[in-house]
Amino acid sequence: MDDIAITFAVVAAVVVLFVWNKVPVELVAIGAILMLWATGVLRLDQIMAGFGDPTVIFIASLFVVSEALDATGVTSWMGQRLIAWAGDGRTRLLVLMMAIVALLTALISVNGAVAALLPVVVVMAVRLGRSPSQLMMPLVFFAHAGSLLALTGTPVHVLVMEASLDAGGGGFGFFSFALVGVPVLLAVTAIIVLFGERLLPDRTPETLPSDLSTHARTLVEEYALRDGLFRLRIRAGSSLIGRREDDVDLASYGGLAIVGVESFTARQERGAKVLETGDILVVRGASDTVASLANDHDLALRSDDTSDDLAKALVDRRSGLAEVVIPPRSSLIGAEMFVGGMSASGDLMLLAVQRGETELAPGTVRLQVGDTLLLQGTWDALDTRLARPDVLLVDTPEAIRRQAVPMGARSREALMVLAGMVVLLATGVVPPVIAGLLAASAMILMRVVSMQGAYRGINWTTVVLVGAMIPLSTAMVQSGAADRVANLLVEVVGGLGPYALLAGLFVVTAVFGQLISNMATALIMIPIGIAAATSLGVSVQPVLMSLTVAAAAAFLTPVATPVNLMVMAPGGYRFGDYWKLGLPLLLVFFMAAVFLVPVFWPF
Repeated sequence: MDDIAITFAVVAAVVVLFVWNKVPVELVAIGAILMLWATGVLRLDQIMAGFGDPTVIFIASLFVVSEALDATGVTSWMGQRLIAWAGDGRTRLLVLMMAIVALLTALISVNGAVAALLPVVVVMAVRLGRSPSQLMMPLVFFAHAGSLLALTGTPVHVLVMEASLDAGGGGFGFFSFALVGVPVLLAVTAIIVLFGERLLPDRTPETLPSDLSTHARTLVEEYALRDGLFRLRIRAGSSLIGRREDDVDLASYGGLAIVGVESFTARQERGAKVLETGDILVVRGASDTVASLANDHDLALRSDDTSDDLAKALVDRRSGLAEVVIPPRSSLIGAEMFVGGMSASGDLMLLAVQRGETELAPGTVRLQVGDTLLLQGTWDALDTRLARPDVLLVDTPEAIRRQAVPMGARSREALMVLAGMVVLLATGVVPPVIAGLLAASAMILMRVVSMQGAYRGINWTTVVLVGAMIPLSTAMVQSGAADRVANLLVEVVGGLGPYALLAGLFVVTAVFGQLISNMATALIMIPIGIAAATSLGVSVQPVLMSLTVAAAAAFLTPVATPVNLMVMAPGGYRFGDYWKLGLPLLLVFFMAAVFLVPVFWPF
C-alpha cells in the first residue's frame, strides 16, 4: 500500500472507532499516530509534533484562564447575570447566549470564546435544572457561526485575505465577513431554537457539579441556626466603634463568640476589620447573653432576620461554611468540643453538631463516629485545616466558594488578566499562543489560581486528543491524499460553471473539515480554489469567501475542531450526537456559501 492508501485506511479506522464508542477516544487518536509511524507515512518527530503545536498549548492555557475565572467566582457571577436577564425561558436563554458567544468569538477566536463561557453555561444548566447536553453544543455552534462576523474570528480569515491579495483579487475588510456571517448566525439561531431540543440528546454527564449556589441557606435551615445566631447593628454611640474585630473582649459574656462582621466598606482580613457605625456583628450564643452584650455596647438587635440574611452573613468573600463527618478510626473520636466555641487556632468556629437526625444542644459534646459538624471560618482555614483524614468533607469549601460567592477574592485580578488577553488576541500584537501563555502565567503569579489548580483545570482528554489528531492532518497533506480528492472533484465540477464549482469546493472542504482542522483544510483548499477560479476566468473573492464559510461548518463530528471536543465531556456527548443538529446547520452554511456569497462578491 502506498502512503495515500494507508492514510485513508487510518482515517477510516479512526472514524469507525469513534462512532463505535467502545474504545477511549484518546487511545484511538494515539493508536492512529502510532500506525502512521509504524507504516512509514510520518517520521517520529512528525507524530510527536502535535503535542508541541501552538494550538494545543493555546488550548491548555485557555483552560487555565477558565479555571481561574471559575475559582474566583467570576463564572458564577456571569451565570447569575445571564439567568437574571434571560429568566428560565429556553428561547431567551439561547438568544442571549448566542449574542454573547458570537461577540466574543468575533473578538478573540472560537477557542477563546468557548473556553471562557464553558463553565458559565455549565453553571447555568445546573441552576436552571436543564440538561447540559441541551446547551453545550449550541454554545459551540453559535461560536462557529459567530466566527464569520470579523477578521479576528478565526486564523482562516487571515489566510483567505492574504491569498486574495496575492491573487490580485483585493482583500477583505475587517467586517466584510459579517455580510455572510450575520444571516448565517440568525439562521443557525432559528434552527437551534426551533428544533434543537428534539435534535439534541437529553443526557446528564457523570461529572456534572451540584448546585451549591443556595448551600448556605440550606445549612442555616437544616441546622436551625436562626435559633442561635444573632445580628447586631452598631449604633452611632457604641463603644465598639474604632475597635478591631479581634480586640472585642467577650470574656465576660460566657459562651458568646463573634462569627463575622458585615460591612458596607471595603472587605478586610478577618479579625482586622475596624468596626464602624452601621456594621453588623454576627454572634453565636444564648439569647440572654446576646441581649446583655447589646445593652452594654449600644447595639441594635435585628429581629427580622431571614435565612437568606444569615446565609449572607456566614458566607462571603472572607469566610464560609463546611460540613464534615467523623469517620471510623478518626483521631477525633472521643474528643470534647464546645458547640459555639472557636478552635485552638482561633480561625474556625463549631456552629452545630448533628448526631443522626438530632441536633445537639450548645455546650460541650464528646464526638462519636458519624457525627456531622458544621464549621465556619475563613476560606483559607477551611481549605487547609479540613484537608486531613480525621474528617470527611460533605462538599469541599472550594466547590461551595465557586458557586456561593460570585465575584469572590481576586476576581478583579482575574478580570484584568482576561481583559488583557482579549486585547492581545483582538489586536494581534502577539500570536494567540503567546497571549494565552501570558494570561495563564499571570493568573498563577498573581495567585488567582494555584499551580495545582492550573493543572487540575486543564481538560487533558481534549489536549491529548487535539495533539494526536494534528499529525493526521499532516499525513493527509504530506501523503497527497487531500490533494488527490480535491483535484478530482475540481475536475468533475469545474466545467459545470461557477456555482457548481462553489458547491463542489464546499463539499470537499466540509468533508475534510469534519476530520482534520479547519486551518489544515483551508491550507489545502485555498490554492486549489484559486487555480479553479483562474481556469474558469472568475474572481477569486467569491471562491475564497465560499471556502471560508465551508471551513467554519465543522459540525458533524467532535474531532472537527478543538471546541467540539471541549464540550464533549461536560455535555455528556457521544460521537454520533453531533451530526443530528450539525447536518441542518451544514445545509445553512452550504446555501450561504453557494448562493449568498456571490450576491456580495460577484463572479
